Amino acid sequence: MSDSQSVNKREINGDPPAPNQDDIPAELLSQVEACLQPFQLSQSRLVDVSHWLRRDLSRGLGKHSHSRAAVKMLPTFVRATPDGTERGDFLALDLGGTNFRVLHVSVGHEEQRVVTMDSQICEIPQDIMLGTGEKLFDHLAQCMSAFLNSKPELQGKTLPLGFTFSFPCEQKEIDKSILIRWTKGFNCDGVEGHDVVQLLREAVLRIGEYDIGSIAMVNDTVGTMMSCGYRDQSCEIGMIIGTGTNACYMEEMRNVKRTEGEDGRMCINTEWGGFGDDGSLQSILTEFDLVVDRESLNPGVHTFEKMISGMYLGEVVRLVLVSLTQEGLLFGGQTSPDLLTQGHFETRYMSDIEQADVGLDQAQVLLTGLGLKAGPVDCRVVRLVCDAISTRSAQLCAAALATLAKRIRTNRGLQRLETTVGVDGTVYKKHPNFSQKLQAAVRVLAPKCHIKFLVSEDGSGKGAAMVTAVAQRLARQSRLLEESDGEESEEEEVEEDDEYM
Repeated sequence: MSDSQSVNKREINGDPPAPNQDDIPAELLSQVEACLQPFQLSQSRLVDVSHWLRRDLSRGLGKHSHSRAAVKMLPTFVRATPDGTERGDFLALDLGGTNFRVLHVSVGHEEQRVVTMDSQICEIPQDIMLGTGEKLFDHLAQCMSAFLNSKPELQGKTLPLGFTFSFPCEQKEIDKSILIRWTKGFNCDGVEGHDVVQLLREAVLRIGEYDIGSIAMVNDTVGTMMSCGYRDQSCEIGMIIGTGTNACYMEEMRNVKRTEGEDGRMCINTEWGGFGDDGSLQSILTEFDLVVDRESLNPGVHTFEKMISGMYLGEVVRLVLVSLTQEGLLFGGQTSPDLLTQGHFETRYMSDIEQADVGLDQAQVLLTGLGLKAGPVDCRVVRLVCDAISTRSAQLCAAALATLAKRIRTNRGLQRLETTVGVDGTVYKKHPNFSQKLQAAVRVLAPKCHIKFLVSEDGSGKGAAMVTAVAQRLARQSRLLEESDGEESEEEEVEEDDEYM
């Protein structure tokens, strides 16, 4: 390897350096590295990934190519990010599992960019999850009623609502969203194919105890961008790297061919987890990725997500460890029932094992807990495996993020882009090295983009409120503009009358 190639590899991997391999015998290390080689992506390969995604972004935005696109590029109808002047009280609903939250979010009352929140968690019983849609939305409305009754200061107020509804939807407007299909154990009749905003409004009317104002539907990625955008007005990308992965960004309206209008910008929910579902990533998929996909609940779907997100990383590691063990390179060639069981090597184990100071001790404890006889060399090999797979995840994510940043820069004709990415998700937040590796790779892959990273604080709650607050600010500005236009025309009429006096 040349010196320049070494430098590039160090730059793209970022700090800290790869685990110390000195205590792994040379012959064993060579065999392990041969197994891990398909996970190691060169800079030129990552540039290829970025190129493939750039092509798919354009397909997803196209009026006629959208239906065939693996990356769906869904319009969100969010037309601006916060500018720091947003003010007011808002409600927020966050529904995405067996519990949901009702929140009161107060924006900017004390001083600029101060957001306060209080919330209540409500359980959704199994019979409601599997019952009728009417019962589900009545339950949501009743929980909102109980929350509002506990807040005397909100009595009699009609508050705008931000609604984070984390199920696959086709959004028609900011306040109209059609449920495509239930996931996460829900199967309520009479909701799929219907507007969830309308169903919520009807339930509130049935309760009859309070009213809600305008409603804004919010994807969790958009919520991340908007919550960070109130703290940093240069935030125009939202990214989640947790159980799943996704990103959104502000696109020029002239490029969003599926909606009307040429002026301004709109936030696009990329749904980049589906990148590769059309086979475009086939050349970089390993034999282990193919097994993960085949044994998943949704084979052939969310190819990119299965290579980089928390739901799948631990399973990729487990399959590699099984292969190395069966080849006699780990644990004396002896597997265990736990090691052979899908899902029993959790992604959080990777974060524990890759810690700089106590990682090897953690590896010993975790591997013993899986019924494996792990010596010091075994622990080092396992850490090497974890590092290879988390590094690939960070670099692939960086290639996708670099693609978005470069698209924004090109769209705006800038020599250099200064922007901020709002980030959420346990992989980014909890893994000891992931964020450093991602940021290092982005610097190499998007050298004309200076990108800051801002970790989201409660994007699903605050972000939903901020989407609503921005929508209200734009509506007020629109009304002021209309009034101004009217005044100007009246003055012109007066001037014309004066000419004839």
